[in-house]
Amino acid sequence: KAMCSGKLQTGLLVAGYFAYLLVGAAVFQALERTAEKQEKMAAAQMKEAFLQSFRQLTVVEMEQFMKNLTEAIQNGVYPVGNESQFEESNWDFSNSFFFAGTVVSTIGYGTLHPRTVGGQIFCVFFALFGIPLNIVFLHRVGKMLSLLCKKLGKFLYEKGMRKKKIKFLTLLFFLATGILVFLCLPSVFFQITEGWSYSEGIYFAFITLSTIGFGDYVVGKQSGRNYFSYYRVLVAIWILFGLAWIALLFNL
Repeated sequence: KAMCSGKLQTGLLVAGYFAYLLVGAAVFQALERTAEKQEKMAAAQMKEAFLQSFRQLTVVEMEQFMKNLTEAIQNGVYPVGNESQFEESNWDFSNSFFFAGTVVSTIGYGTLHPRTVGGQIFCVFFALFGIPLNIVFLHRVGKMLSLLCKKLGKFLYEKGMRKKKIKFLTLLFFLATGILVFLCLPSVFFQITEGWSYSEGIYFAFITLSTIGFGDYVVGKQSGRNYFSYYRVLVAIWILFGLAWIALLFNL
């Protein structure tokens, strides 16, 4: 009964956690997408006006243009290419889910952030409840992984191995497996999908899973590259389980 109750609690926690992220993603998308579209239209108009009169611009007007361009880029609007590119949104569901995951995990790349008052206020309350929920989720997943650790230790103990050696080998096994699954293999995937070098993929993976999150490398932001649907959702899930692996290492 205790085992069934534990599995039920774990199942409810996982379902509740992802439901929380899905709801958050939907709300961020609803609040931010319209404002982003208006910013893109303004950036397109600014670009068109510049192309028509750039030979007659004064120094003051040029500085104002550069200021507006910098603000647009900081807000995630890149006025390059033709108008069809402006239809692509930074706040589609995949990007919104990715943003929700980076909020509750406290990574916070800074390349995508809410601009509307409603989005900013919602982000405060979403993080207020989401960060503790994320800690509970990581603790439970780490606990489940530690059960595998115990089973491995029990198996080695039955083979006649000493406890100190078992602890060392168990730690080494989970360290090596985690490095392979959460650092090495994803870096190959990022190398193919993003066009980064392998060392850049390793760098991004480590900076992300350590929750440093500089924001100098972020997935799904390369202009001119075609990403498959829900690419950033998969990356968000990789981040969550990668953080659980790191939590397990601390426990070990």
